Amino acid sequence: MMDLLLFSLLFLFGVKGQESSVCPHSCTCNQGHVNCSHKSLTSSMLPSHFPPGTTQVNLNNNLLTILPNGLLDDLPNLHSVTLHGNLWACDCGVLYLRALLTRQPSSVLLPLNVSCTSPPSLSGRLVMHLTEEEVLEFCHYWYCDLALVSQVCLFVFMLVQVLLLLAVFVFLRRFERLSREARRTKVETSAFGESVMANEYEALKESRT
Repeated sequence: MMDLLLFSLLFLFGVKGQESSVCPHSCTCNQGHVNCSHKSLTSSMLPSHFPPGTTQVNLNNNLLTILPNGLLDDLPNLHSVTLHGNLWACDCGVLYLRALLTRQPSSVLLPLNVSCTSPPSLSGRLVMHLTEEEVLEFCHYWYCDLALVSQVCLFVFMLVQVLLLLAVFVFLRRFERLSREARRTKVETSAFGESVMANEYEALKESRT
C-alpha cells in the first residue's frame, strides 16, 4: 500500500514537473529561447508560465494590452525580453509592466521604448516614464461599480419602503373614515328605527283609546 502511494506521488510530481517544462502553446522553444512573437496573441492567450530554464522571451508584435502579474518573476535565468509592437493599455493593468521596466535587474535586458496606445491622453507615452498618478487616474475598479449599484439599489429600496408606508398610512386613514361613517350610519339607523317604533306604538295606543 505504501509503495503504491509513493509511486502515485512520484508520478504526480513528475507529471507536474514535465508540464512546467513544456513549451507554451502557440510559441516555439529552442534552448531556452521562447519565441511567441507575431502570433496575434492577446493578453488572455498568454501562457501562465514559461519553462524554468527560459533565457529569452519574445512577445513582440502581438495584440497584448497588459502583461499578467508575475508572468516573468520565476525565471532565474532570464536575460532578455522583447515587448514592442503591442497595444499596451496604460491603466491599472500596466503597473506590473511599468514596475519591470523601471526596476529591471541588471541581468535582464528589457526594452525601454515600450509605449502606450491607450487611453488617448497617454498614447505614445513611454510606459517607464509614466507616474503612478497618471496610471491610477484611469483605473477602473469593479468594486467601485458594485458600490455604485449597491447605493442605487439601496436608494430604490428605501424609496419603495417610503411608498409602502405612505400607502399603509393612506389605507389606515381611509379605513378610519369608513369606520366612523359606518358607526354614524349605525347610530342613525338605530335612532331612526327607534323613532319609527315609537311612532307606531303611539299610533297603536291612540287607536285603542
